[in-house]
Amino acid sequence: MRMGTTMQAYGEPSYWDERYSHESGPFDWYQKYNALAPLLHLYIPLHHQVLVVGCGNSAFSEGMVNDGYREVVNIDISSVVIQAMQRKYSDRPQLKYIRMDVLDMSGFQTGSFDAVVDKGTLDSLLCGNNSRQLAVKMLKEVERVLKNKGVYMLITYGAPIYRLRLLRDSCSWTIKLHVIEKFMLEAKTEHQTWELTNPVPLDDEGSSVEAVLGKNPDVHYIYICIKDDSLRPGVKHE
Repeated sequence: MRMGTTMQAYGEPSYWDERYSHESGPFDWYQKYNALAPLLHLYIPLHHQVLVVGCGNSAFSEGMVNDGYREVVNIDISSVVIQAMQRKYSDRPQLKYIRMDVLDMSGFQTGSFDAVVDKGTLDSLLCGNNSRQLAVKMLKEVERVLKNKGVYMLITYGAPIYRLRLLRDSCSWTIKLHVIEKFMLEAKTEHQTWELTNPVPLDDEGSSVEAVLGKNPDVHYIYICIKDDSLRPGVKHE
């Protein structure tokens, strides 16, 4: 299958069912839990209700529970991977796995979660057809299931010039940006581009990031989007 065709299939359950039918071990997109744990501790207290969207067969949520998070709900569009994860973690009641489409999370009431973690799911939607329309639909669902002041943590390869306008136009967020070196995983590099827990200065268009990090930095971007209902009634983002 050609790369373009593969990327367009990312939004199809059949693609993921087929893929997970042939994957025996866990796979983590972008970063593993230990690398991102300091940032989760900064924004998501251990007692908060957490939803991980597009969980796949990642060990990320297991890492969260091992680190003290009390309950992590995981959803994925693939029934194959959800059944496999339910079997794998049948003895871990803190980990819940539900087959659900992130575009329609009607199984959750409005304001159900304190935090939503997304490691590559929005990116996968942006690879396919009707990408912006589907991305906006997903973001509105994420905003809906979050409590006011809840956190949407988006880990992505998308720089601010590609993600910031989408995030701001879709929902009522206060947004901070963090970065982490690609393939950093658990090990810290001797010369870090930027300290993970320090927000990167962010202007309206995101052009300030290049001034700080340089052009095309080899990083993953982590957008901390805090739901703010006070921004909702016709108030423009500054």
